[in-house]
Amino acid sequence: MASETTAGAIAPVARNEGGIWGFSTAQLAALGVLVVFLGVAPFFLYPVFLMKLLCFALFACAFNLLIGYVGLLSFGHAAYFGMGGYIAGYTAKAYGFTPELAVLAGAAVAGFQGWIFGWIAIRRQGIYFAMITLALAQMIYFVCVQAPFTGGEDGIQAIPRGDLFGSISMASDMSMYWFVAAIFLAGFLMIHRIIHSPYGQVLKAVRENEPRATSLGYRTDDYKLMAFILSATLAGVAGGVKSLVFGIATLTDVHWSMSGEVVLMTLVGGLGTVFGPVVGAAVIVTMQNYLAEMGAWVTVIQGAIFVTVVLAFRRGIVGEIGNLFRVKL
Repeated sequence: MASETTAGAIAPVARNEGGIWGFSTAQLAALGVLVVFLGVAPFFLYPVFLMKLLCFALFACAFNLLIGYVGLLSFGHAAYFGMGGYIAGYTAKAYGFTPELAVLAGAAVAGFQGWIFGWIAIRRQGIYFAMITLALAQMIYFVCVQAPFTGGEDGIQAIPRGDLFGSISMASDMSMYWFVAAIFLAGFLMIHRIIHSPYGQVLKAVRENEPRATSLGYRTDDYKLMAFILSATLAGVAGGVKSLVFGIATLTDVHWSMSGEVVLMTLVGGLGTVFGPVVGAAVIVTMQNYLAEMGAWVTVIQGAIFVTVVLAFRRGIVGEIGNLFRVKL
């Protein structure tokens, strides 16, 4: 009876939110702009820079699935991003896995890791949840420092890009770019589908009022755990692709500061928006790339932007644009 009542309450929301394929008119227009950008950008911008941007955009979207739609702030997402990179790099180099298999291996390990860590962490809320995820991620960091297959401080170097499906060479940056763009777009659309599915509506209900969702008959811990696993898996995909693009997997990607960066990307772009993490990742990666010659000042500028966004633009860039035009992005 409870589930029927809830389904009746949730279903209209799901129907009213979307137009075509769950996208509103504004979101569909934004998706069109994104697809056009992906198609023309490599002819005007450096493909490696674009691939880095797309890897972090997918990472931020995966993180946003957890914090923006479930309300769980994880300070340890670098563990899944970095481990996905290590596993993808190691399997590609040591076992000769093709790019798609290497990325899938990284995603599988990251998802399994997310299942174990999520089972431990979701029993707590608020700052306790955040601190548990940070502690678990630091444990993975020290494992990566000591584990033989990671190469320690040297990392895994000279990772081959290989041949896609065993026949399409990924040696050229342009070929690799289309592979990365396809994975990003598939991950982005998958996250959008999750958000606008009945499952996604339950996640939003848990975010807004977990006790009420529980009283309606939902096992909220199971829903949160599944969201944690999905988020960790997609973060592992992003990390695996990044290691193949640059041919190296290092401790940087599993360090706690990487978890801080993805939080910054999500907040700058717009927490709980579909396109916000993509824009936030673009802003932060572009800043790091073009202001690299300023050294440590890049971090200072990032901090200033973060403070400005939190104080003056609390909805983030995309959130503020959506609020200005009264549309949901």
